[in-house]
Amino acid sequence: MQTQLELTQQFRQLNQQGKFLLPNAWDCASARIFAAEGFPAIGTTSAGIAYARGFRDAELIGRDAMLREVGTIAACVKVPVNADIEAGYGAAPAEVAQTVRATIAAGAVGVNLEDRVHGEVTARLFASDEQVARIAAARAAASQAGLPLWINARTDTFLLGLGVDAEDRFAQTVARANAYFAAGADMVFVPGLADLDAIRRLCAALQGPVNLMAMPGAPSAPELFAAGARRVSLGLCPMLAVMGLVRDIAQEAKAGGTWQHMTRSFYGFAEAEALFSAE
Repeated sequence: MQTQLELTQQFRQLNQQGKFLLPNAWDCASARIFAAEGFPAIGTTSAGIAYARGFRDAELIGRDAMLREVGTIAACVKVPVNADIEAGYGAAPAEVAQTVRATIAAGAVGVNLEDRVHGEVTARLFASDEQVARIAAARAAASQAGLPLWINARTDTFLLGLGVDAEDRFAQTVARANAYFAAGADMVFVPGLADLDAIRRLCAALQGPVNLMAMPGAPSAPELFAAGARRVSLGLCPMLAVMGLVRDIAQEAKAGGTWQHMTRSFYGFAEAEALFSAE
């Protein structure tokens, strides 16, 4: 068995070498399937984990419940696991540090840490200096644990459509991202950005690597990599696609008592049993 330090170093290399496609799991079954299909690392999806357990997204599941699921996923695969820790389950840097320590204890080798404030009616981001302090606390906590944790600092400037116009949004993203790198982030995640020209400009303006998110209608992974992205994450989208398939199965069964949707994507009982067989 590889040690957590070895898995961390392996994960750092995957991110540094580029053209890194990262699937995001929400339970042991999805993690095992992604690993069985040859993905060299697994990320978790906070929204997917929350939905599977009866919560909405945005930290409603709570730190302890989320990290129990992260620990379960990390224990059931042999590849590195990156944990989506949302906004750190607390506004203060000390709370972020506590979450990072607990995430490392759960077996993760990297984290996504976002700058969106949760628990408020109007969506907003932490002020840049606040988020810088939170990232610095995450880095210090990882260093104290003796682990070179890969910190992926997510900014929701594009996802929330911030700024008075596209250029203002772009400028805010550049300023935040470079401040996050200076604070100790290894990578910056910009979900919602899918325009290839804007991606090229952003990658050229930043002082570190960029992570983008796959979504319906977005450019392909090869196009995103060619534009400068170092990593592309599947995010919540696989889980939403599974939910869409379950809806289609339900509608077909209720309307006509037939099973075409279920048959088309059937995994197989023996295949599932083999996925969880003792090794």
